[in-house]
Amino acid sequence: MSEEQANNENTTELATRAYADFPVRTFTTLGRTLSSVLDVGRELLARRRVSQPALLKSADSLIVLCKELLEHRGEASGLALASEVATGYQQLPVPQRLDFFCGLASEFDVDSAAILAATEAYRQDDCIENLWAVNRAVEAPRQKLFRRINMAPEGTRTLVDMRGHLLDMLRVNPALRGVDSDLKHLFISWFNKGFLELRRIDWSAPASVLEKIIHYEAVHQINGWDDLRSRLDEDRRCFAFFHPALDNDPLVFVEIALTDSIPDAMAPLLLQQREEPAKGRLNTVVFYSISNCHPGLAGISFGNFLIKNVVEELQKEMPGLKNFVTLSPVPGFRNWLLDSDLEGLVPEKLLERVVEPMGAVVDTQVYDALLKLCAHYLLRVKSGQLPKDPVARFHLGNGAQLYGLHGAADLSPKGREQSAGIMVNYLYDLPKIEENHEAYFDQGKIAVSKSVSRLLD
Repeated sequence: MSEEQANNENTTELATRAYADFPVRTFTTLGRTLSSVLDVGRELLARRRVSQPALLKSADSLIVLCKELLEHRGEASGLALASEVATGYQQLPVPQRLDFFCGLASEFDVDSAAILAATEAYRQDDCIENLWAVNRAVEAPRQKLFRRINMAPEGTRTLVDMRGHLLDMLRVNPALRGVDSDLKHLFISWFNKGFLELRRIDWSAPASVLEKIIHYEAVHQINGWDDLRSRLDEDRRCFAFFHPALDNDPLVFVEIALTDSIPDAMAPLLLQQREEPAKGRLNTVVFYSISNCHPGLAGISFGNFLIKNVVEELQKEMPGLKNFVTLSPVPGFRNWLLDSDLEGLVPEKLLERVVEPMGAVVDTQVYDALLKLCAHYLLRVKSGQLPKDPVARFHLGNGAQLYGLHGAADLSPKGREQSAGIMVNYLYDLPKIEENHEAYFDQGKIAVSKSVSRLLD
């Protein structure tokens, strides 16, 4: 390749990256321009092709189309090709998905020989041009492919769906980890905080958004429209992050209760017919449900930004708010109970009883033993250097304090099965959040209240 061709190639790729990475659907005028370019591109493709492609029914045919997109240079026709690939994936029969991902893993991977050659050239001469060559060599061609797919009107949504399907296959197909890594790498850029829009969801929100809130709720099921309306009442709040490429489709949302005290049970917060405290008595914000909406965005952090942004919004609206806490489940607790040797952690006579399925009534000795075991689980049972429980990792990593444990706080079937009915208050003490966050990651130190610490004495 000549220097001029290389420069042209780099210029085209930079333009593609900028076009693909920019959330073009943020602005209506630009969105209309994109639609117009897409129409022109489809006409150009139609003229070039002898016959129109049939609906893609096999992974092989979709891989061929991906190669055509990767090698294509025209902007308008490239946009049309990207749209065809996005549509083709959405129409691909489910049994064909694994073959498609295997094709992405094998046929769009890095060239090991090119990496070695570029590295050796940089070792001989560490000039900036050789460094650029190393960077180009270590980037798998499928990253460029994904950026081009992202240019299509439904490209972002398709790629998010694609990764969601891929994650279901990773455990038994570890050879696909490179595909997942490339998608996640791009998503971290495309879904960074600068592109996210915080919206309050109330009863006046579009019906399509309200339907999605009901559908996506992952912690405490919403039982129809009346239940949703109750959760959006004057003493409740719901906030969500949106991205311009997924219009009116939330990425993550949090449900909030405004109360006059720190709660110790879930049922009162979910009552549809409840007595609302006088507005002047409201002093506590309770984050009782955080739901991530798209499996394909797993591992892309939104919740920590969401909580901090919501706290700022609520403080502007109601300066009298003093306490910011969660009422959180302990989703890994019962699995740990069932899989662990508890000898020495509880009296021998209780060993069998603490692992029995939870009933509506719990013996006092069992109740106390479960609280002590839960404190041990949250504070001392680790996955690597961090707590094993995923909800604890999230809130403690955000700088919260492990504040309170409450038995028989969630006696729903899910609460009994996962958490043995126990729920946790994580306290967001605003002046200490950053200090707690630093101590957690630098020293492995968990901020914990005296009342929880005493459970381990």
